Amino acid sequence: MDINALISQKNNLEEFAASLTAEYINFLVPLLTEKNDEIRYLAFLVLCERSNNHPDIYPYWDVFVSKLSSEDTYQRTIGATLIAANIRWDEKKKFARIFQTYMSLCNDEKFAASRLTIQTIPVWAKYAPELLDKVVDELVHINVRSLKESQRKLILLDIINALIAIRELKPSEKITKYLIEAMTGGLLDKKSVKKLEPQLNPT
Repeated sequence: MDINALISQKNNLEEFAASLTAEYINFLVPLLTEKNDEIRYLAFLVLCERSNNHPDIYPYWDVFVSKLSSEDTYQRTIGATLIAANIRWDEKKKFARIFQTYMSLCNDEKFAASRLTIQTIPVWAKYAPELLDKVVDELVHINVRSLKESQRKLILLDIINALIAIRELKPSEKITKYLIEAMTGGLLDKKSVKKLEPQLNPT
């Protein structure tokens, strides 16, 4: 297998992902731990892109799950993102078994990992409707005010966007209550509130 082929396609990842063979996929997955940032990131992007339209990344599910407990923040986020991308192919309902581990990353010690995990929820929400009530419970109990002041607005916006996506699939009073309190609780500036209003009150 040739890493140069991967690098040469960095501006053409969508078509490159569509052309992957099983052999090349097997070559790419170990590159997720590659020390070279560019190679690791390109392998990650290609596998994510492939996951959007093909089920042949799903067999590596356990590899991605193992990354959730990694001491390396990048590996945790890689695992969370690729799991999110492959829940659409999860006919065996493996996600339910690791749900709590996955959602625990919403409170990860690293702020970037928390944000990314929350941001992935709209990607997979419609493929795991049986878990949406639990997702809502997890999100509304994140202690936003325990974070650094500079982080509160960002994480709150991520939570709001995830809840809005869930509300489109399964409305609930718990979501509505949280959204109202979030909009009036003082953590969001006027610009953010104005931007969110059309999503909260669709015509």
